[in-house]
Amino acid sequence: MTTTAVALATTAGATTSEQPFDHTQVIAMARDMAAAQYTLRDMVPQAWQDLTYEQYKLIRFRPEAALWYGTQTPFNVDFFTPGLYFPRPIKVETVENGRATPVAFELSMFEKSESVPDLPVDDTLGFSGLRLRTEMHRPGLTDEFCVFQGASYFRAIGLDEIYGLSARGLALKTGDPEGEEFPDFIRFWLERPRADQRNMIVHALMDSPSVTGAYRFDITPGPTCVMEVSATLFAREELDHVGLGPLTSMFLFDETNRNRFDDFRPAVHDSDGLMILNGNGEVLWRPLANPRQLQISSFIDTDPRGFGLMQRARRLSDFADLEAHYHRRPGLWVEPKGDWGKGAVTLVEIPADREIYDNIVAYWRPSTAYPAGAEIDLAYRLTWGEEAPVVATYPKVLNTRMGKGFHGDRVVTVDFEADPLFDDGPEAITPVVSSPHVEPSDGVLQYNPETGGLRLAFSFEPGDRDFVELRAQLRKGDAMASEVWLYRWTA
Repeated sequence: MTTTAVALATTAGATTSEQPFDHTQVIAMARDMAAAQYTLRDMVPQAWQDLTYEQYKLIRFRPEAALWYGTQTPFNVDFFTPGLYFPRPIKVETVENGRATPVAFELSMFEKSESVPDLPVDDTLGFSGLRLRTEMHRPGLTDEFCVFQGASYFRAIGLDEIYGLSARGLALKTGDPEGEEFPDFIRFWLERPRADQRNMIVHALMDSPSVTGAYRFDITPGPTCVMEVSATLFAREELDHVGLGPLTSMFLFDETNRNRFDDFRPAVHDSDGLMILNGNGEVLWRPLANPRQLQISSFIDTDPRGFGLMQRARRLSDFADLEAHYHRRPGLWVEPKGDWGKGAVTLVEIPADREIYDNIVAYWRPSTAYPAGAEIDLAYRLTWGEEAPVVATYPKVLNTRMGKGFHGDRVVTVDFEADPLFDDGPEAITPVVSSPHVEPSDGVLQYNPETGGLRLAFSFEPGDRDFVELRAQLRKGDAMASEVWLYRWTA
């Protein structure tokens, strides 16, 4: 074991004393762990594991117990108890003046209702996650904007948004027949911000049977929440199916598959499309689907400029849901730093029958496996907000609708936003619709008075096919006049 890793080597030890700290030590820890056999962390006492969902929700963190509460530090940190879905706790330390101090678990940090049984406290206890808060839109009061909890999952929101999709530190073997592997963030270090500081630095140590990792998050809340992420990964085993910058969301139904759900709402989803800015500068928009069988789509590329799961439905009437407020869920954009080489933006769509299930995963999959023993440096920016931080070069897709035609065919409509490119009228624009599987009808363009943009309508005959890939784009003369719309229809 390296000298720098010795002081931080155990996740269960050293609960009171300060230790020197910098990020190179987290990297050293991850390197040393990768050279050793993977070992599961201890679980909390059985009484904590046996909590029901209702009981777990009734254990609440006391605001006055928050880290840095009542001080000049502009951020507060809340903590979550272990138990139920989180039987293996994490350790948390604060960092100030280059010294790390453990945050001890204390039951007095939490209040619980009388329906929650007495719970034992022993050395196995720690937290299951943490929540970051700062002053946002209420002067003198703090609001939460970021949560780390469960495996390597984390999520954030911009101003006036509510939580929706999540990110992960790493995805492994997503959709593989032998099952997925879920790495864990097992330890966190929180750098105490200065009184005038508007960003917060979080370090995390990741562990998994196949890989370890040292992560650094530079998080800036605001109208959008921006995270600068850097990671150093160490492969215990060959990583032949790894997902970088992974995103996880929920899509149940919209106007493309509304007939499958008896629901008062016109749509239910945290995200409605995968957006890609590929290495050639082309913007792709792929509406999400809830298939009847697992489906995986790969968008092959070299050095992608960005990708994300976005929510473009932004009106309350798009969902008619006065409680879930899906129109206020953030999109999440991944912007790679440096060259990510050859690979594919990969979209995994999993069948779901209820909105409680996250059934959408998107990530970058390198084309070449990482060998056992490899050290991988990775950097990217995450932007949580209403729009992707991409300069709009061409009109974007607003919505996709699909249904049965008069002759048993499938009718598709695609709405594009208003744009000066359309000022000469629909007759100046040419729709280009294609498919490798069928012969779509000629596209028809009409002005849409509600959006101020154009609507493309076409139809196709799927026959007895299980799926049909479709592509559409608007052109003006020889130039592009819209994003590229992609869709996979499934029987």
